[in-house]
Amino acid sequence: MLGMLKRHEVEILLKAGHAKTEVARLSGVSLRSVNRIAQEKPVVHVDDKAERSERQIGRPSTVVTFRKQVVEILQEQPDLASLEILRRVRETGYAGGKTALYALVASLRPKPVKPLVRFEGLPGEFSQHDFGEVVVQFRNGTRQRIHFFASRLKYSRVVRVSLVKDETVETLVRTLAEHLTSWGGRPLLCVFDRPKTIALKWQQNGAVTEWNSVFAYATLEMGVGVELCWPYRAQQKGSVENLVGFVKSSFFKVRQFHDEEDLEQQRQEWEREVNEQRPCRATGIVPAVRLGEEGPRLRPLKVPPEDLALRIPVYIGPTGTVVYAGHAYSMPPEAISMPATLYLYAQRVRIVAGRYEAEHPRKFVAKESSSLAEHRAAMVAAVSGKRGKRYLKRQQLLELGEPAIRYLTEVVHRRPQAWFQDVDRLHQMLQSHGPEVLRCAMEEGLKEQIFGAFYVERFLASKLSVAGVVVQ
Repeated sequence: MLGMLKRHEVEILLKAGHAKTEVARLSGVSLRSVNRIAQEKPVVHVDDKAERSERQIGRPSTVVTFRKQVVEILQEQPDLASLEILRRVRETGYAGGKTALYALVASLRPKPVKPLVRFEGLPGEFSQHDFGEVVVQFRNGTRQRIHFFASRLKYSRVVRVSLVKDETVETLVRTLAEHLTSWGGRPLLCVFDRPKTIALKWQQNGAVTEWNSVFAYATLEMGVGVELCWPYRAQQKGSVENLVGFVKSSFFKVRQFHDEEDLEQQRQEWEREVNEQRPCRATGIVPAVRLGEEGPRLRPLKVPPEDLALRIPVYIGPTGTVVYAGHAYSMPPEAISMPATLYLYAQRVRIVAGRYEAEHPRKFVAKESSSLAEHRAAMVAAVSGKRGKRYLKRQQLLELGEPAIRYLTEVVHRRPQAWFQDVDRLHQMLQSHGPEVLRCAMEEGLKEQIFGAFYVERFLASKLSVAGVVVQ
């Protein structure tokens, strides 16, 4: 069965107006498959396993148990005819068909190295993308490993390079969206040269059997067609593998930088130079000029970069929170123990668990969490017993961070028999004014060495009275 992303690629080419024979050539699938996909419903998910299960495709193969024997035969005689291999394997007990055995032999037989084939893309047909890294020595003597993500339109040779903090799938997807938007849209296919970032499992022939689900759904949401070039397979690469080398040799290795800020400024200047001033060595034309021809063939992304959400499966824990990347986000207590989907935006997160849904500002500071006032109130109401409610309130206050921990420690040790009264009043202030306001008040209390809900209320009254807010 063809993978769902490959089907999506065929759909994009068909919608672009290509003839079915041309689609078959570009996508590498049979004309029969193209005709079938044209009659099927549009691709709405990328779960190959679910699709295979729904269509009831696949059955256990008997040829797998003879794989080791076939490998040994091919090691001794790489050019031995498949018919002879079939005869030898049947003598040892193989009772399956010849088609399955021939397919196994084809996948295991050493393939001759083919010459590098360089291809020229048509306007709006291909773009190339890859991560790179380089160690930079600044003029002050410090050394730093720099990661970057490079993109290039194959026809116009317009280049975009962004300095990135890591090489995760989120960084790839968001930077890809920014680069495509800066060009004015997406080409028919985006070619990648680093499959480990986006593909989890693949066959020996390079066919992907399991995609990174986060990447797959993001490309589906953007409407991006994906093509992979596999490492160490030069015959597939064309000029893709030279993209990172081009950035290193023409920018990083010929310039010096004072610091990271200077590096970023020079990167912008270099990008303008290679795109708008210098003729490309391959075409002899300034890339910006060719972009004028290519631009009308680019299609806008289905969603703008700021609205692009990565889908991440999560679980709502016993404390009514979803933990992602070390940050806890609250959910209603009724959703505890439910599986959920976290939609990760650039600056916010949305969590959906059945009929329960919550939206939070995205957190980036280590150990910082987000708890909504209605969720805190619901959790307290769901806990039985006065003692349990008070300790839950105290825990919700402690989640404000280091200032809250230090402040409540002083309160408890100074009033060991009556601290719960302060906790009740502080919790009311948390619900009324939010975590940021209360955290600032506690920090001020620590600075002045005054402890208790009364002092916090007095501080808030003085600070908020200007804005017309009444502290309760």
